[in-house]
Amino acid sequence: MKDLRDYIAKCEEEGLLHRIKAEVDWDLELSHIAKLNEEKKGPVLLFENVKDYDTPVMTSACTTPEKLSLIMGMPRESNLTQLMEKWVEKGKEKIPPEWVDSADAPCKENIITGDDVDLFKFPVPKFYPLDGGRFWGTSHFVVTKDPETGWVNLGTYRAQLFDKNHVGIQFIKGKHADIMLKKYQALKKPMPVASIVGCDPLLFLMGAARISAFDCEYDIAGSIRGEAVKVVKGETVDLPVPATAEIVMEGEVDAEKFMDEGPFGEYTGYYSGVGTDPRNFIKVNCITHRNNPIFWGTTVGRAVTDTHMTMALTYGSTLWQQLDAMKIPGIKSVYCPPEGSGRFLAIISMKQMYPGHADQVLTAAISTEMGAYGLKTVIVVDEDIDPWDISRVLYALSFRFQPNRSQVIKRGRSTPLDPSLPINARWITGRLLIDATIPYDWDEKPIPVVLDPDVVKKIEARWSELGF
Repeated sequence: MKDLRDYIAKCEEEGLLHRIKAEVDWDLELSHIAKLNEEKKGPVLLFENVKDYDTPVMTSACTTPEKLSLIMGMPRESNLTQLMEKWVEKGKEKIPPEWVDSADAPCKENIITGDDVDLFKFPVPKFYPLDGGRFWGTSHFVVTKDPETGWVNLGTYRAQLFDKNHVGIQFIKGKHADIMLKKYQALKKPMPVASIVGCDPLLFLMGAARISAFDCEYDIAGSIRGEAVKVVKGETVDLPVPATAEIVMEGEVDAEKFMDEGPFGEYTGYYSGVGTDPRNFIKVNCITHRNNPIFWGTTVGRAVTDTHMTMALTYGSTLWQQLDAMKIPGIKSVYCPPEGSGRFLAIISMKQMYPGHADQVLTAAISTEMGAYGLKTVIVVDEDIDPWDISRVLYALSFRFQPNRSQVIKRGRSTPLDPSLPINARWITGRLLIDATIPYDWDEKPIPVVLDPDVVKKIEARWSELGF
């Protein structure tokens, strides 16, 4: 899969695409159709007749494990944990991107600079009634580069359309782009950025992931794809952008300058605030795009949407990867449910091998880069419990969990989007670490009820005779 068009074609081939030919308004109507479709676990939508525009809009691209399986190049019936397992396995390798000539890059088919830049030429949706405006960036990612080391980062940050050449950007404190922006601030220079809308969907997953600092998402995407991502240099920024991107917005962010931004209907199911906040913004100097580009957006909002499925896959995979890198034995699988946006709750299945092993895994989870930011609850279960099987997890919580074996840690880094905290106090969260295992150190463990295997074999041989 090379680009967004390959993904759309694959979805159509698999019966997972629905083309909407009736006129649909970009102002709320498009997003509401998409959200209702997503709540029914519906197909990828391609709006081909957006009011006032010729450019189509794609939504609902990552809302089910089936769609994510297509993106990851896995069998359609794969579940989230199997997708995470592939991510962890392949992510150990690194395949750097391959530079191509501008003449071979479809994203350069149209180049717009200077006063001709006008972001309103694209069907940017307004998603929810109380949103502060139209949001350019929901399924985009932003490319930035560390001015000291040259480390290239892909990160997804919401981006509000202000006017024809200014877009608000929410670089949350401590995120990689924010770390880089502070370095440019110290140099008294604006930070070059590129916003990518429409590309190989795997790159969007990379932008949404919590890849470790100093690792480049292009390298991880190449390892999962099994071939290098083709990139080309921006027209006005010294940054690598995907050669097959639908739309590339190039510009700069000045750490000292702000515009009023928000609110926005976030993935928590709540608005990000009660009004506007001063935020940094991108001054757009250039747009390049393919002929007949396709705009890509996601509804965000209440679970489960593209955002939640994407975060469940990418955050869960990253947590598993980082635990694996710690060389802790016995970890069988990791699951971060989409209902928790992949980031607030983690369930880890493990084979206990020594006293205190479960406690080690619990504390390790919140010590990873992924877990240190926003993860509030970690549940550890024994190896006979699949962490994605919530009914079995509830069984473990009912019959193996004892509250006095759990730990409550009152301080940890939070996200400013967590609605369980007051708006003015969202930098620090509490953490609950739940041991739902049978303690390794017990001399006398509960005796499990199991079926007799010989009787089971005999019954299975008679199954059709019994009328089943």
